[in-house]
Amino acid sequence: MKKNILLVGTGPMALDYAKVLIAQNFSFQVVGRGQESAKRFEEGTGIKPFVGGLQKYLETSSVEDNTYAIVATGTEGLMSSLLSVLQAGVEKVLIEKPAAISIEELIENKEKLSVYSEKVFVAYNRRFYASVIEAQKMIEEDGGLQTMHFEFTEWAHKIEPLTKAPGVKENWFFANSTHVVDLAFYLAGKPIQWQAYSKSGVLKWHSKTNFTGAGITEKGVLFSYLSNWESAGRWAVELLTEKRRIYLKPMEGISVQEKDTIAVIEYKLDDSYDVQFKPGLYLQVEAFLADRNDRMLNLKEHTAISAEIFNTIIQ
Repeated sequence: MKKNILLVGTGPMALDYAKVLIAQNFSFQVVGRGQESAKRFEEGTGIKPFVGGLQKYLETSSVEDNTYAIVATGTEGLMSSLLSVLQAGVEKVLIEKPAAISIEELIENKEKLSVYSEKVFVAYNRRFYASVIEAQKMIEEDGGLQTMHFEFTEWAHKIEPLTKAPGVKENWFFANSTHVVDLAFYLAGKPIQWQAYSKSGVLKWHSKTNFTGAGITEKGVLFSYLSNWESAGRWAVELLTEKRRIYLKPMEGISVQEKDTIAVIEYKLDDSYDVQFKPGLYLQVEAFLADRNDRMLNLKEHTAISAEIFNTIIQ
């Protein structure tokens, strides 16, 4: 049965999705809000969006059967857009992470969304990086993961001058850092016994700036993490097997340190999709539209992880 695709949003992220959809030979409708972003979108894709916002579009257009929606609005508009497309009768939704402006907004809508939660998927595209897929193969070859360390340091000096909607920078850990946290526990399993610590610093726009923790996951993997937004650092995941240490640092690539050696060697991999398109997006969209959901995070799981894991880290 033919899929009808609705892309909600005309900003930079929506443009990245459009490039992938075009490359995969899908036709789709686009809904935007403002004239300026719609014009940039049309210039970048050749596709003219509907302008005036999602509510106006839904008032004037009926949602066809078997419609799959991709919601790629700004963070502040994700939840309202999600509720609107679901109530309009879309079949399946891929929504940009983290699906809400805050953990509180996500949990507040849990009951309302419960009937839909297994047909809504949150777009943590790093699960689809070529580096991550290759790292998983290496871990399996080595007999499994033993230990993991990860870091989600944010560059506060780059974030502070950004103009964002109210609430976005205040929830930056949820909106941005959970890229790393989601990937780490996707690879190692969810934590079952752990301690988390955080403290405030001098930043006026985010309540916590310094994080650390450690524990063991459901897969028996010992883990630790560290993040200091007022010092030096970067996003990274380090994966230790019996035979080697696998570095996703930067996360788009792989470096390997073999057991009993000092050298850290760059690992060559086929990352052509991640070079041509926003990393992870091509395979994520392909999986979403083909109903291959095993690597994807549904909204029910995301809400539980947000309440139990993300909330523990940030408290």
